[in-house]
Amino acid sequence: MAEVVSTTQIAQRRVTTQATKRLQDIIAGYTFMAPAIIILFVFLVLPMLAALFFSLTNWNGITPLFTREGAFNSEAFEIVGLQNYERLLVVDGTRQRAFFTALKNTVYFVIGVVPTQTILALVLAVIVNQRWLKGKGFFRTAFYFPSISSSVVISLIFMFLFASNGIINQGIKALFPDYQNITWLNDATGVFHAILGALGITRDTVGAWARSEILSIRAWDWLSGPSVTMLMIMILNTWTTIGTMMVIYLAALQNIPSQVYEAAYVDGATAGQVFRKITVPLLRPTTFFVITLGLIGTFQVFDQIYVISSGGPADTTLTIAYLVFRRGCNDSRMGLATATAIVLFIIIFVFTLLQRRLVGGEKAV
Repeated sequence: MAEVVSTTQIAQRRVTTQATKRLQDIIAGYTFMAPAIIILFVFLVLPMLAALFFSLTNWNGITPLFTREGAFNSEAFEIVGLQNYERLLVVDGTRQRAFFTALKNTVYFVIGVVPTQTILALVLAVIVNQRWLKGKGFFRTAFYFPSISSSVVISLIFMFLFASNGIINQGIKALFPDYQNITWLNDATGVFHAILGALGITRDTVGAWARSEILSIRAWDWLSGPSVTMLMIMILNTWTTIGTMMVIYLAALQNIPSQVYEAAYVDGATAGQVFRKITVPLLRPTTFFVITLGLIGTFQVFDQIYVISSGGPADTTLTIAYLVFRRGCNDSRMGLATATAIVLFIIIFVFTLLQRRLVGGEKAV
């Protein structure tokens, strides 16, 4: 009997020791993670919760939230509930019109930039990854350099290039004498409208539906496409982002085993078939990552808009991110600005989920 009790005690001690060790490991793990968790909470989670709270108020962003004595200033704002969201999305008026105008411009910006930068980045990555290419280091640096340059400086350079007497316009005027009044930086004409107008299709010729309003904006204006000024900013954004995407694709290309390509060429596959059937499927997770970065970056475009056009002309370059700045800083409506930011977050989240369903982040089998 004593031997049995002794064996039971040993087993219990062993279980206790294992539980104690497991607890120590858990404590050590959370101790090492604590600095990162605290930083994320203070600089990410807490600001998001604060933005969500202020979106339910009419705070102007100027009145101090605390008095000189350190007490909370209850008179700084008033809880208005979902009123800010109603003004943005439901109630007809200037605020709703401005939001959906910004949404239209932003969506056109995303649709134009994300596919373009993704395709160009993949093509450049494939080119600089070729063994026969000489000066790989130079080309990789040259393609990547715009991505690490100041966006403000590059925006100013593009303003000089696309000015009425800039190099771009002078070259177009020399090649096409009929185009002498090009105003890239101050042209509110939609690209699609310009193309349709050249074909003789205008708002007056397509029918009464073009004059009907959808969410405070005419149906014809929804189909305007990006303005000429927005097109210039889209070109700028694409040029400054393909370098980063190229580096991501290049790293993924170099991780593909060379034996896969050798086996394909032995079986008689052409270069085009290898690219379509092997390279692109194996890069599917990377493509998902690149498109996700592109969606987040383009939906949040602000600095180039601020430097070049400030939302003009005629709000054709007004984006949701710039609308947040305008509402919060210029109009002193921080509650409405934070509500706009929350809606922007939801839009980015939804688009990310949609492109995950379309592209997928799983590794190809």
